[in-house]
Amino acid sequence: MTSTTAFWLAGRQATGEDTFDVTSPWDGRTVGKVSLPTDAQVEEAVAAAHAVLDEFAATPAHVRAAALDQVGKRLVERGEEIAQLISAENGKPIKWARGEVGRAVSVFRFAAEEARRFNGGEAQRLDTDGGGQGRLALTRRFPKGVVLGIAPFNFPLNLCAHKVAPAIAAGVPIILKPAPATPLSGLILGELLAETELPAGSWSVLPVSNDRMPALVQDERLPVISFTGSEKVGYAIMDSVPRKHCTLELGGNGAAVVLGDWASDEDLDRAASRIATFSNYQGGQSCISVQRVIADASVYDRLVPRIVAAVEAQATGDPSDPKTDVGPLVSEDAALRVESWVREAADAGATVLTGGKRDGASYAPTVLADVPADVTIASEEVFGPVLTVQKVNGEAEAFAAVNDSKYGLQAGVFTHDLQAAFRAHRALEVGGVVVGDVPSYRADQMPYGGVKQSGVGREGVRFAMDDYTYERVLVLTGLAL
Repeated sequence: MTSTTAFWLAGRQATGEDTFDVTSPWDGRTVGKVSLPTDAQVEEAVAAAHAVLDEFAATPAHVRAAALDQVGKRLVERGEEIAQLISAENGKPIKWARGEVGRAVSVFRFAAEEARRFNGGEAQRLDTDGGGQGRLALTRRFPKGVVLGIAPFNFPLNLCAHKVAPAIAAGVPIILKPAPATPLSGLILGELLAETELPAGSWSVLPVSNDRMPALVQDERLPVISFTGSEKVGYAIMDSVPRKHCTLELGGNGAAVVLGDWASDEDLDRAASRIATFSNYQGGQSCISVQRVIADASVYDRLVPRIVAAVEAQATGDPSDPKTDVGPLVSEDAALRVESWVREAADAGATVLTGGKRDGASYAPTVLADVPADVTIASEEVFGPVLTVQKVNGEAEAFAAVNDSKYGLQAGVFTHDLQAAFRAHRALEVGGVVVGDVPSYRADQMPYGGVKQSGVGREGVRFAMDDYTYERVLVLTGLAL
């Protein structure tokens, strides 16, 4: 019999009246049974977070930093166990799950470092005009209020870490809602937080169902919402609470541009390898996975066969096998959607260069060419292991093709030309440009987020801390400056 995993209410374990099963998308087995909080328990968690707001903001930096350091160390100690859990509930190949744990360790380490630096204050002389003589402004940051962090299924540990760690570093209480498909990783993070000396009420992990989310979103005691997920849900949240502060990290259809100077055999082999890997890692279920390859006509015919061969070399199968590169999608419904989009493109004239087959929740790594502009997969986020290739003439046409999208999260540009790199940085309508690599690169300390329909605001530890807080100016008068 599977034991029931408790949730975390104001820093302590609790169970509700109902449970739900977490199942593996690979083989359908029950991975865990999770207790659901009642409405009264959700209310208790929100009330506790709101009540501790001032106390937590005043917590000494060394206390918050020590807690963050401790969580990072415990993630290292329990790393393999947690990676196995991520792989089981998410279907993520174990090698990628281990990488996710390592990234979460870094997030908590970065947050501990930022907690020690945060809020030193910025002093500004005001005697630059006569009316400011003897005056000094000191600017510090204070919490906007309790954060509601809503995490997705595709990085069930690290994207929970990106909500929780910056909040703790800034002294801001947080209610974390993990994804219903993958709550166990967020709940095990609660286990580690419970081992720290953080104030009771400063954090909760509540695996509430999605249909109960609107009530949390509307709660006036939760004025800051940090959401990672789909464009549809993210903007529905923002539209429903226009006076709240919302950070939305939404979808993308990441483009990898290969310019004409990236032309040697070594160059093209590297580009093909990186494109194949990062169009399929996490089963393509990453908002910065490579979905579009935009290649200059001078290299296109040499590059595409290399991409196809590299994609076909991706090992598919059991996510618990360390040799597996590509596991299942999060559900069979997700795979059915991908299958329907590929079929639509093929029926409209696209060429399937490889892949295009589904087996339950698994979808074969796929490459499409000659994709018509009016099919779904040409404009929407596929969130699956599918890649399209497109030939263009020159840099200007390539950059225009990247921008011909409602999304703007990240783009990769393969070029050796430093001037082209700076032109890309200026021209591309995205939140991040990665030169010499795919758009899928993310360092957890850098600012991360998009433009257009890819969201608003930025994640990355320090940038999230800024998002959770606001500047308050103290003006001192009568000083001998």
